[in-house]
Amino acid sequence: MTEKEQAISPEIFDHLVKLAALELGEAEAEYLRCELNKQLSAIRELEAIQLDPELPLAAHGVPYDAQNSPVLRADEWQACPHVKEITAQAPQFEDGYLVVPDIPHTTLE
Repeated sequence: MTEKEQAISPEIFDHLVKLAALELGEAEAEYLRCELNKQLSAIRELEAIQLDPELPLAAHGVPYDAQNSPVLRADEWQACPHVKEITAQAPQFEDGYLVVPDIPHTTLE
């Protein structure tokens, strides 16, 4: 499959925009579609680089083995000395909990 055949077509992009519930103008949509296609092209270029088949998949420049990894610290619970000052900033605080409003949403067809 050629790179042009793998590009995000306007039809596919429109479908993705609808799934994401975005509102884009024509110029914005075309700009974003072109930028996404540029990113895909860059990814294809990276995929084309020949690597040593013995190279582990997650290899990178910094080895994190037992000798180089820092010792993990133990988790310790510490009480916050400023609970009242912090919770006083919340619009609603009841029975030890922050009360947040429902987030409105739209069901997609």
